[in-house]
Amino acid sequence: MTTARRDFLQQFALGSLSATLLPMTAQAAWAERAVAASTGTEAAPQYDVTWTRRLTGKYKAVYDSPDIGGGLGVLRAGIVSAQYMSAFNVPASALSPVIVLRHDGIVLAMQQDFWDRYKVGEKHHVTHPWTGAPLTRSPALLGAGDGLPAGLEAHALDKQLARGVIVLACALAFQSVIDTIATADALSPDAAATKARSMMLPGIIMQPSGVFATSVAQDHGCVYVRAT
Repeated sequence: MTTARRDFLQQFALGSLSATLLPMTAQAAWAERAVAASTGTEAAPQYDVTWTRRLTGKYKAVYDSPDIGGGLGVLRAGIVSAQYMSAFNVPASALSPVIVLRHDGIVLAMQQDFWDRYKVGEKHHVTHPWTGAPLTRSPALLGAGDGLPAGLEAHALDKQLARGVIVLACALAFQSVIDTIATADALSPDAAATKARSMMLPGIIMQPSGVFATSVAQDHGCVYVRAT
C-alpha cells in the first residue's frame, strides 16, 4: 500500500472510529466536530464556496497539489493555461484554473516570512525545481533572477493570485501549520491559528479539506490534474 493511500485511509478512519479508540489528534477533533454538526449538536464550520461562481471559462481544470514538489504544481497551472491560450488562440478569460494546496503542499500557501522563521525549506528538504539545489525559499514564490527559465516567474503563486486564479487550501492540512507555530512560539492553539492565518498568502480560500475542494471543482466542470 502506498504512503498516500495509507494516509487517506487513516484520515477516513478518524471520522468513523470512537475517540476512545484513537488519540485526540487535530484531525480526529475536526472529524468529531463534523459529526456533531451533522447531528445538530454543534454548528458546522463555515467555508466560502462562492469561488465556484468564478468558474466561467470554457476550459476548466483543478490542479491537485498534495506535495511541495519544488512548486511545480503551482507553476504547471500557469504554464498549461498559457499553452491553452497559445494553442487555441483564446484570451485568459476562456480559462478557469483552480489550484488546490493540501497535505504536505499546504506550506506553499504560506508567505516567505513563515518559510524563513520556521525553516520550512530545511525541514522538508526542499529543492529548486530546475537546478535541484537546496532551497530555503518557497519554490512557489520564486521570481526573476531566482534561476527559473525566462518567463516562468509570471506563474509564481502570488502572481497567479493577483490575476484572479482560484487557489484553495485544505483546512485539515493547515492544522500542521498551526501546530508548527504553536510549538515554535509557545502559543495557545487559538493564538497560533490566528498567527497562521495572518501568514498565509492573501487571496487563498480555505476549504474543509483538499479532497472536498477538488471534488467540488470537478462537480462544476473542472478536469482533474494531479499536479505534483
